[in-house]
Amino acid sequence: MSLIQFTEKGMYVPFANVYIDPFVSVDKAIVTHAHGDHIKRGCSSYLSHIQSIPILNRRLGKNKYEGVQYGIPVHINGVKFSFHPAGHILGSSQIRVEYKGEVWVASGDYKMEDDEVHTPFESIKCNTFITESTFGLPEFDWLPQQSIFEEINQWWHTNAEAGICSIIFAYSLGKAQRIIQHLNHANGPVFAHGSIENMNDAYKEAGIILKPTQKPSNYINKKDFRKALIIAPPSADTSIWLKKFEPYITAKASGWIGNLNSNQGSITDTGFALSDHADWKGLNKAVKDSQAQKVIVTHGYTSEFAQWLNQNGIEAEAVKTQFDGNVI
Repeated sequence: MSLIQFTEKGMYVPFANVYIDPFVSVDKAIVTHAHGDHIKRGCSSYLSHIQSIPILNRRLGKNKYEGVQYGIPVHINGVKFSFHPAGHILGSSQIRVEYKGEVWVASGDYKMEDDEVHTPFESIKCNTFITESTFGLPEFDWLPQQSIFEEINQWWHTNAEAGICSIIFAYSLGKAQRIIQHLNHANGPVFAHGSIENMNDAYKEAGIILKPTQKPSNYINKKDFRKALIIAPPSADTSIWLKKFEPYITAKASGWIGNLNSNQGSITDTGFALSDHADWKGLNKAVKDSQAQKVIVTHGYTSEFAQWLNQNGIEAEAVKTQFDGNVI
């Protein structure tokens, strides 16, 4: 019997009778992180990293949550679980599962570069490594984030000097807070959409000090936004909400900007290839550093990445899941 089984309900650990990131409501859920494709409403209990709980409260409402710190073991029916940093968003974790000397690691979503906001990725040695492959093609090759943020800050500065509002679309949880922390706030005021402010509050509750942002709803005169940068979720890109900021120039921060043929392409004026997922180099490094004898590849370019690993002497298989990964 496999230590972790892939079922219609999600990743199942039969010896402990728990699910990791279940797709449906289950009795006991272990959560790698609080993005919508990795959490399910209605579970009887949730075990997550402690920093995920403020987000879970906002997204799922009141439930039975238990939070643990990184590296602290939790034993369930003789199975040893522990959470380790994934570097993806607040509280994001790889789940290490050990039973009778066998070790599996379910990575959830992860990135290798330290974004200076979230706890950076930690390599965990294991027998079997379950990896995402959202950007599992060689063409996805991220520049260092410092270069990307220099571009973003210069773009904003140029717009502000021309008296034009800058609007950047970024996912509300993780990406938006990363951008807030790396903006040059001397360029002008920073405003955040309500959905982002909600997540900002969760970060603050978890002990993360964010640079200041303001709510656009507190301002009426369009002149207040002329030198401003507005951070909004991608879903707002066609909203009439944007009219209050005219004239404006838009941009999108997404790893999909790195693939011009992707159906995730942007309709904005410009784009910045900034992702909270590992690129091709990062995926390969994570696999190598795990020293796993077998790799299971989920969500993304699964068959392509698994084939590459097999061709390079690492046993791998692709497994279909309901995880998305395409949102950022």
